[in-house]
Amino acid sequence: MEAQAITATTWVIDPTHSEVQFKVKHLMVSTVTGSFGQYEGQLIMNGDDFEDAKINFSADISSISTNNEQRDTHLKSGEFFDADQFPQLTFASTGMKKTGDDTYELSGDLSLHGVTKPVILKAEYGGQMQDFHGQTKAGFEVTGVIKRKEYGLTWDGVTEAGGVVVSDDVRLIMNIQVTKQA
Repeated sequence: MEAQAITATTWVIDPTHSEVQFKVKHLMVSTVTGSFGQYEGQLIMNGDDFEDAKINFSADISSISTNNEQRDTHLKSGEFFDADQFPQLTFASTGMKKTGDDTYELSGDLSLHGVTKPVILKAEYGGQMQDFHGQTKAGFEVTGVIKRKEYGLTWDGVTEAGGVVVSDDVRLIMNIQVTKQA
């Protein structure tokens, strides 16, 4: 009896139907949302399940937007992301474990501002569907929290009253739609 070879299936991010956002507390009383406008990624899986899929993702730091040009310029500067020296944020998965019917624990290495650290993210699978063009699409919501200072993003401001201007915790929220490649 011959063993059947498992073929790898590649899925590519559809940026038209995806969003990559982050949220951070400002003055510890409100939340500012930012997003990346330019990013790409792929997911390679063996078999019919996304468990153990290999994921690679990158986002262009220069595409950051918080809907405030002055703040965006500051975030791209050497005081924050330093987009000239560190133009990309990257993620390479090291594991994707099923934790429920439609949930996964996604582990990997996140590289930002010249620092690479392991992270664990949550991924919720939204299902699959064929679009009007006969392409198979799948959706995921990926969430997690990182500490910005661990990545060398150490700019701090303090108000006259001694309050923190920007939280160390940064929430990541990515709604990703991927297209199955032929």
